[in-house]
Amino acid sequence: MRFLLLAVLIFAIQNLKAQTKKDTVSIIGVGDMMMGSNYPNGGNLPPNDGLDLMKEVEYILKNADVTFGNLEGVLLNDGGTAKTCRDPKVCYVFRSPEKYVQNLVNAGFDVMSLANNHSGDFGELGKRSSIKALEEVGIRQAGQSTKPYVIFEKEGITFGVAAFAPNAGCASINDLKEARRTIAKLDSTVDIVIVSFHGGAEGPQHEHVPRKNEIFYGENRGDVYQFAHQLIDVGADVVFGHGPHVTRAVEVYKNKFISYSLGNFCTYGGINVSGINGLSPIIKVFTSSIGEFYRAEITSTKQTFYRPVTIDDEKKVLKRIQQLTRQDFPESQIEIDDNGNVKHLVK
Repeated sequence: MRFLLLAVLIFAIQNLKAQTKKDTVSIIGVGDMMMGSNYPNGGNLPPNDGLDLMKEVEYILKNADVTFGNLEGVLLNDGGTAKTCRDPKVCYVFRSPEKYVQNLVNAGFDVMSLANNHSGDFGELGKRSSIKALEEVGIRQAGQSTKPYVIFEKEGITFGVAAFAPNAGCASINDLKEARRTIAKLDSTVDIVIVSFHGGAEGPQHEHVPRKNEIFYGENRGDVYQFAHQLIDVGADVVFGHGPHVTRAVEVYKNKFISYSLGNFCTYGGINVSGINGLSPIIKVFTSSIGEFYRAEITSTKQTFYRPVTIDDEKKVLKRIQQLTRQDFPESQIEIDDNGNVKHLVK
């Protein structure tokens, strides 16, 4: 009898939780973030410890249930062994002071991807320092091979965030079988699964999604189209892409949202932000409590050398996303209006 009463009580609690879950969930994704580097001599650090880097857009970033970004480089005061490169012309290393993590807190970030080619810039010491700095302020992280995903709850909704890259020490974008297994496991556990990938070739000549493996400087950067689609097939709800350092098209597949690259969002020094490299969206995705796509909002931002992130009133990156989406996904039945609203025309 006691067992029966306990079972009824558990069922009632679970049913009550299901009924009280919010109808609409908001998830913000932004692109690459590198808040200045003290390596090799501190010449690429912003004034005021970077507190002004995202000040103009903080009110947007804070206004979501989950805010997500991709952290390039490491959070480490000094020390560590800088990585060596086969071709120094295309190799950069970034080391931001650990206290810069407060800038992420101020901007409202909940979770960061560490799956990229700069998370290992200063070896294991740099990785450990980044993870420690983030966890001490309550920002979750995912994407290292030792921690490919993270699970957390906010306002009764459970989220799973997984991140992938083609780089050593990261959960692999090229091991599709293992990636599918990870996402299927998350889908069986949480309400909403968010996937980040760092993949695709880099630079203005690589704005388009080619629907094939992208080889860049001899490295297999993955087939991001197949990757995003296959992970949605097994349970992913929102997919955010990084890596090309320019913005790419967006798509809605099986009523789930994909951004194929969010570009350079907050990168102070050391990364090229000239022309289209300095244009980046803040994308706010609205879903049901189980991840079904409702709509999205695109806010256009821009950067110039050694300057903070600012709102772009000309909406240049929005116009580029509109054009790239028409060109790369003519079959996709979505509408992106001139105010940045994204709607799926067929449910």
